[in-house]
Amino acid sequence: MNYSISNNAEYGEYVTGPRVINEESRWAMREALKNIQEGKYAKQFILEGQSGYPEMTAMRRINAEHPIEKTGEKLRAMMPWISANKIVDKTKN
Repeated sequence: MNYSISNNAEYGEYVTGPRVINEESRWAMREALKNIQEGKYAKQFILEGQSGYPEMTAMRRINAEHPIEKTGEKLRAMMPWISANKIVDKTKN
């Protein structure tokens, strides 16, 4: 995959990757997979949906207020070609 990413991203993989992908993150991924395989995630998601997605809605609101999102919004507004090819309609999701 490294041939299709920038040199910056590839270098970051080498110097940062081992600190991010380690035994703790592997454990977390195993737990996530176990929850999926046992159906726990699906049950939790279904209950979230049945109650109108309160947790997901709250997380979206918190994420939207993050400074990086505010900056991204300003930057995208300066790039009209992005909105012309918009693939996400936030009014529908």
